[in-house]
Amino acid sequence: METRVLIIGAGLSGLSLATQLFERGHDVLLAEARDRPGGRILTERLGNGFFDLGPAWYWPGQPRIAALVDQLGLKWFKQYSTGALCFEDETGRVEWGRSFASMQEPYRLQGGMAALTDALVAELPADRIKLSTSITALNRDNDGITATSENGLTIRAQQVVLALPPRVASRIAFSPALPQATREAMSGIATWMAGQAKAIATYDTPFWRKAGLSGGAMSRHGPMVELHDASPALGGHYALFGFIGLPPQARRDELHLRQALSDQLVRLFGLEAAEPVSLRIVDWVFEPFTATPLDQQPMYAHPHYGMPRALDRIWGNRLIFAGTEVATQFGGYLEGALEAAENALLLIEKEKV
Repeated sequence: METRVLIIGAGLSGLSLATQLFERGHDVLLAEARDRPGGRILTERLGNGFFDLGPAWYWPGQPRIAALVDQLGLKWFKQYSTGALCFEDETGRVEWGRSFASMQEPYRLQGGMAALTDALVAELPADRIKLSTSITALNRDNDGITATSENGLTIRAQQVVLALPPRVASRIAFSPALPQATREAMSGIATWMAGQAKAIATYDTPFWRKAGLSGGAMSRHGPMVELHDASPALGGHYALFGFIGLPPQARRDELHLRQALSDQLVRLFGLEAAEPVSLRIVDWVFEPFTATPLDQQPMYAHPHYGMPRALDRIWGNRLIFAGTEVATQFGGYLEGALEAAENALLLIEKEKV
């Protein structure tokens, strides 16, 4: 196969860049290792409800995603925050009503965040996206770049965009080899969200709301360290979700983890929380197309992201990085994915090869 621009990764950044290039008449192809588009955006449906197992929010002051949501005709709603916050201390003792919900600003999408990526996919011809196509090697010569996938597909391109975490991209075999500074920079950039595990418990009724609780909780006991209401805006099942604070190796015993999660939900919200319709756990650190072993190290704060000099103008600007981790202003956020796509588009448009 041949294309002018090959984008590796069909997450939000790759899809945004691909649709903009396609609109401008560029020959573009997306290669996605997973059997679905979306990348770290993962939304599952239960009944009439949509539940985000990856990113769930965007915030005021993030203009790109707000504009894209409007452009695509999607509907947003504010994170539910009415009611009191629960607090669980180190011993598992719970206080109710210590304060009110802390997440009063974020926006969510009707249909979940996958509504965003699904709408972008719909703007591209079906033959422009190759799923289950993990690129394992990139070989540059005088005429361009040859990409080889795990399933044997060969793609010739003039430019390649790595719209995926730099650490994941570092597993690709590059020929000629990338400079040592570039390799070190790629492995040194922590993958946002890679070390996280998320649990979502769904219920037929929002019983916590009736009790005057927001569904928000903070815990020093765990296993979840932060919880929020994850219910849809209208209809469907209702839900609570939490970020699991245990280290990756302590999360491997799923049976034990499920029992600990159930026990915590009961401590925080009462006996009605004991029997959810479903309890879904997604551990991103063990997702091979999201995380590497380096991402099993705990992340205690939002990293300082941006485009390191060592990742700029690789192979004479034929190899471009465009994952959210290289966004200067909003790195790590969905807004950062769009920012990185915007920067990549400027490079491609400015310096056609």
